[in-house]
Amino acid sequence: MKVLQNRLLFHLMAFSITAVWGTTFISTKVLLSNGMTPAWIFLIRFTIAYMGLWALCLQFRTKDMDGGSVNRLAVLSRSKKDELLFLLLGITGGSLYFLTENNALANTQACNVSFIVCSAPLFVTILTILARKAFKGSMMDELEDVRVGLPLICGTIMALGGMAMVIFDGNNLSLSVKGDLLSLAAALCWAVYSLFMSQMTNRYGTLFSTRKVFFYGLITIIPVILVSGQPFPADTIFNNRAVWLNLLFLGFVASLVCFVGWNRAMAGLGNVTSTNYVYLNPVFTLVGAVLILDESMTWTSAIGSALIMGGVILAGIRKSIIVKRK
Repeated sequence: MKVLQNRLLFHLMAFSITAVWGTTFISTKVLLSNGMTPAWIFLIRFTIAYMGLWALCLQFRTKDMDGGSVNRLAVLSRSKKDELLFLLLGITGGSLYFLTENNALANTQACNVSFIVCSAPLFVTILTILARKAFKGSMMDELEDVRVGLPLICGTIMALGGMAMVIFDGNNLSLSVKGDLLSLAAALCWAVYSLFMSQMTNRYGTLFSTRKVFFYGLITIIPVILVSGQPFPADTIFNNRAVWLNLLFLGFVASLVCFVGWNRAMAGLGNVTSTNYVYLNPVFTLVGAVLILDESMTWTSAIGSALIMGGVILAGIRKSIIVKRK
């Protein structure tokens, strides 16, 4: 009974976090429209969250909050291999993911970005199947057992077809394609992150693992800012209430609270099951984009978006059935 209650709690956590993350597309779009750049949005957002994580690690350094078997105040993980994996997770779930997503939002509608990024569960499923077949070891054994079946194949075709319709919609084609392809890159980044984060959370605990990911995300975004020569947007932040309120929301709520909760949910549910909640993102984004940003969708994009969601859901059904039979 306790196991069932824990799983229900993890499902509720994943659903709630997805709802919050669906609104972050709107929040980021507001920041971009006020002159913030994608790299600075990420750096400020994750700096706020990183400082909050250190505060949590200090608060719970001797308490069993999140499992794991490492001192939460430790700087390094137990091996060079794990440290390199945290670097990969910091790039794919941090700097590169948000750089591609934020740049996508600067070049296409928030709705388009959200619907394409919601294809991440499909890529997680495919990468999980390939990883379990191609590699051996305890980390691969911890991945969910997903097998190829007709629903997965049909769902993949539907989702890819839907993405093609959204990306190659004739409305503002030259601008939209750049943004939509960046959205696809973001989805692939999140898929790689989701492939390994649950195992690292189980090994090191939620707080330590999330803190390491944020650290490497921040470290790897700094060269991008230095090369671009973008100055710190002090006037934009401190003289515009909408900007600093949205930055605080993205830093404390969407990054600190949600990443900690999401990584814990992934450890409890598995990398594929938890990531399937991502397909709910566009529902919340669409409502916010229409009400706040006054966005609209063409029929082609609307049909393509429906195909993406339908395909991802269909591909995920097969996995659920297999788990029940195990």
